[in-house]
Amino acid sequence: MDKKEFIEKFKQYAESLKIDTDNEQFEKFYNYMNLLIEWNEKINLTAITDPNEIILKHFIDSITINKYIKNNSKILDIGTGAGFPGIPQKIIRKDIYVTLADSLNKRINFLNQVISDLDLEKIDAVHGRAEELSQNKYYRENYDVVVSRAVAPLNVLLEYVLPFCKLGGICISMKGSNIEEELIASKKALQTLGGEIFEIEKFELPNSDIKRNIIIIKKIKETPNKYPRKAGTPSKEPII
Repeated sequence: MDKKEFIEKFKQYAESLKIDTDNEQFEKFYNYMNLLIEWNEKINLTAITDPNEIILKHFIDSITINKYIKNNSKILDIGTGAGFPGIPQKIIRKDIYVTLADSLNKRINFLNQVISDLDLEKIDAVHGRAEELSQNKYYRENYDVVVSRAVAPLNVLLEYVLPFCKLGGICISMKGSNIEEELIASKKALQTLGGEIFEIEKFELPNSDIKRNIIIIKKIKETPNKYPRKAGTPSKEPII
């Protein structure tokens, strides 16, 4: 896809979300897409390689959370993978501080390349599992917003994300279309870990029938120190 076509497509989608974009941002997104396609031939970053789908399902999907993020927020993106939603959100918001976390070092290498090539500021990438990073006082309960996109079932995910979130902060869980069972199964985890469901937004991605849910969890009390449990335990023995 040439740059002109890319910009026209991206601009159309962004305008439907009422998000202002400029030529500098278009350039960064275009370069990001090309880096993603190039690196994906060497390491498995995404199953989505068609430029049109990258724009909609990765870039646009990532910035649907923009309205929930306050100015100058400190954000952690857990299980970021190829940088979603953290990098697209950073491209459109110079004011925010973003940390990208992933358990695979080869992905961190890719993310650092993107950060360097796109000349992004106030963003870093850290290698580690959520269960281990959140026991570090540098990260624990230190973020205004913790985001995750298609990482784990909600009752498991809560044990990953809530320990990082400041009291009064929010966790944003980006999900597909079916979340009812996850919401029911997460009640005990919410109570145990100090969160409550604040808002759920159901919508479709622009000009498509692709259904999405954004779940906003507010941190209402401190997470007990024993959580998260050791690496692997939250997924094997979820709080129910």
